[in-house]
Amino acid sequence: MRRLRNTKIVATLGPASNDYETIRALHEAGADVFRLNMSHGSHDEIRERHRIIRQIERDLDSPIAILADLQGPKLRVGAFRNGSEELEVGQRFRLDLDEAEGDATRVTLPHQEIFDVLEPGQKLLVNDGKIRLKVVECGPDHADCEVTTGGTISNRKGVNVPDAVLNLAALSEKDRDDLEFVCQLGVDWLALSFVQRPEDVQEARSLAGGRAAILSKIEKPAAVKSFDAILEASDGIMVARGDLGVELPVHAVPPIQKSLVRKCRNAAKPVIVATQMLESMIESPMPTRAEVSDVAAAIYEGTDAVMLSAESAAGSFPVEAVKTMDSVAKSVEDDPLYREIIEASRRVVRGTVADGIVAAAREIAETTDIKVICCFTESGTTALRVARERPRVPIIAMTSKRGTARRLALSWGCNTVMTGELERFKQAVVNAARAARVGGYATEQDQIVVTAGVPFNQEGTTNILRVAPCQERLIYATDPG
Repeated sequence: MRRLRNTKIVATLGPASNDYETIRALHEAGADVFRLNMSHGSHDEIRERHRIIRQIERDLDSPIAILADLQGPKLRVGAFRNGSEELEVGQRFRLDLDEAEGDATRVTLPHQEIFDVLEPGQKLLVNDGKIRLKVVECGPDHADCEVTTGGTISNRKGVNVPDAVLNLAALSEKDRDDLEFVCQLGVDWLALSFVQRPEDVQEARSLAGGRAAILSKIEKPAAVKSFDAILEASDGIMVARGDLGVELPVHAVPPIQKSLVRKCRNAAKPVIVATQMLESMIESPMPTRAEVSDVAAAIYEGTDAVMLSAESAAGSFPVEAVKTMDSVAKSVEDDPLYREIIEASRRVVRGTVADGIVAAAREIAETTDIKVICCFTESGTTALRVARERPRVPIIAMTSKRGTARRLALSWGCNTVMTGELERFKQAVVNAARAARVGGYATEQDQIVVTAGVPFNQEGTTNILRVAPCQERLIYATDPG
């Protein structure tokens, strides 16, 4: 299914998008990747959504990526005797390990790892930062705090610790169970929540065992500080602005977003910008102007994908939200200023032969009348390198591996086509020409650029570039050409 845009759309599934008709409508409206949020829904519900997506993929012959988003460790206060209490600015409030129900002076915080790293002067944020506490005095089992921002505190509200790196396992027991479950199902991407260090990513990669690509969610200050190492350890990145905006000043998030997107692009690794992109469309069929501008800003930055969360999972207008995102992406990419920004931010990568091949492919395509770049890829790396170039012409990523085709559905501009295993470059050119014609990218009068690696069917061998006419015909196996 050819898209008339390069930026991809990730849609979260949930109660509002739980059946074949709705999920198919979301895909046809523009969703390239479906997110399964492991924080919500039983394994049976997740299994059924996975089954429906794969059925739609077969019905439409359109590779679809499935992203399983692990919940991650949740830090929460305990329960209150009255269900909730009001905290006033300036009052003292204690967090401790006492399991007794809380009151207006204290509540349990059943996380020893927090008390192990707390120091006086550090901040604690409760309920997405609506309540802010400053640590005055602390010990191995308690923290006496001053309320700096008051409000209602109630049962099991979340706690953020922005000023410290917690000695906390990135994967809870639930996450480990969920990871194994979705890997057996056959998801394409695993999203890790609350990543703090590259070791968190390596642990998940070891458990996944190559069954899914690893995407790190950047939502903690510690992750921003260690971003370069986390990026190197990851296959992709999600800029999760929700918790990031809680733990950091909100005005710090936009420049961080821009910086992280740029680094991901330079590394040829896909990046998603997420959280509250079209939040008002949970209840309204129309977004706000500010939301549209937010989505557009991420696309101008060169992000690979933009994401819908509650808008498509629980909102009243899930299909309309996807259509809105699709329209914004098309509008931005049609703007001449978009090409100026993308090309001004392009970085010259001097590394491997493959880097040189894809850079040359983009240069040839943009300085001659080439209609499309066709790249043959086993692992997807070559296609990611082509996408990093952000060429002006479409990209057809051709692969014999279904898993590679699905994972590339997340990457900027990659239109994936399945092909059989090849033995000679001539076959690659023939298949590329056919895919370009069938997909409507080129006619028999046009030319295309083809990149591939010899020997075939091996990863990391991209070493050939050819400009070919699109009327190539199949040749006999005995033809030495």
